[in-house]
Amino acid sequence: MTGQLVDLRISGGVAHVVLDDPARRNVLSPPMVQGLVDAYDGAEADGTVNCVVLSARGKAFCAGAELAVLEAAAGGDSAGVEDVYRGFLRVARSPLPTIAVVDGPAVGAGFNLALACDLRIASAGALFDARFTTLRLLPGGGHVWLLEQAVGRQAATAITLFGERLDAAAAQAAGLVWRVCQEPDEAAGTALALAGRLGGHDREFVTSLTGLLRDAGTQPGHAQAVEHERFLQRWSAAQPAFLSGVRAMRAAVDRR
Repeated sequence: MTGQLVDLRISGGVAHVVLDDPARRNVLSPPMVQGLVDAYDGAEADGTVNCVVLSARGKAFCAGAELAVLEAAAGGDSAGVEDVYRGFLRVARSPLPTIAVVDGPAVGAGFNLALACDLRIASAGALFDARFTTLRLLPGGGHVWLLEQAVGRQAATAITLFGERLDAAAAQAAGLVWRVCQEPDEAAGTALALAGRLGGHDREFVTSLTGLLRDAGTQPGHAQAVEHERFLQRWSAAQPAFLSGVRAMRAAVDRR
């Protein structure tokens, strides 16, 4: 399935969503935002899909909002900014896990788009640039919360307040990306291979585990986390797939 600015390809339980406006550095224009929304709607409607890989064509992952949108916001018109939020929040709110493949700059709202994903794989040319202090603009779209969840308070302060830009190596050192690959094709291949590991699982198990990971930081303490996980673990233990997995493991042990 191909959209105007966003491509969606589904194979082997993986939806590959590709931003395709390289001439404009994949800015989150209204057509791009709608393309993202449509692509995620399509991925979630396909019952075979258990994971999404989000990548981009061209020299930038995503340059964020259009300058015209920022100029309008300066005049009190925030509708364009809210539409930009709609794009990356659609990614963040999908029950399906998403792996971002970041090649080139992820700037402003483009940084938010990368943060909206559950895992990030970077090429050696990746660059993460919040740019809020440069613009004299306070962050929006939950940027600070997402960033602090990913890298902790100190790194989030360095990036957001002091304008530190992270290349691929620094992003990996900060915990912002899971793996760095030399070439963009290698990064995409790595992400697709990881996503493919979920292909044989029941979707409800995958989305429940994804939700558990996302909610972990919101638990007020360990005791509450124990109770939350107890309920979900008992649910998963009652599913036929769990018993099949245990029996397969027992058979493997018996063969040793």
